[in-house]
Amino acid sequence: MTLPAKPCEIFLPDEEATVALAQRLAPLLLGQAPAPGATGAPQGAPGGRIHLRGDLGAGKTSLVRALLRACGVSGRIKSPSYTLLESYNVSNLYFYHFDFYRFSDAHEWRDAGFGELLAENAVVLIEWPEQAGTRLPPPDLDILLEYAGAGRRAWLSACSEKGQLWLTHLPPLRT
Repeated sequence: MTLPAKPCEIFLPDEEATVALAQRLAPLLLGQAPAPGATGAPQGAPGGRIHLRGDLGAGKTSLVRALLRACGVSGRIKSPSYTLLESYNVSNLYFYHFDFYRFSDAHEWRDAGFGELLAENAVVLIEWPEQAGTRLPPPDLDILLEYAGAGRRAWLSACSEKGQLWLTHLPPLRT
């Protein structure tokens, strides 16, 4: 499989656009994307890994909250800035939201016992993955959020076949 040469670029002028992006990604994480070559009902496997990168305040946590909400998480969705991990369960699918911002050593995430949570059949969302150095397995999708005037620019890069499937089946943004 050949991954795209350049990332998919999406302009997010406001929080509403960020929520719309999350709503477009949610069905893909829930396994509602067609399997490669499939022509009928969705058959993609639920779960996957997304790394979220960007400066402080660029919208990583806002995107994750909107994504979790769109996937069916109800109740309070807390930032894992201090706890490092928040977990959720929706219809027997586990969601793990990590924030590695406070890590000062690339080994800390594994020393904390997080390695066992990076299962294929879970949704793993990691903010500040660069704090773990090269020790993390590659994500399916890497999302870089950058300031763009009053809005944000999201760069989505597929890093696996599953990530490529997601980008291929990402519904267009309605304007």
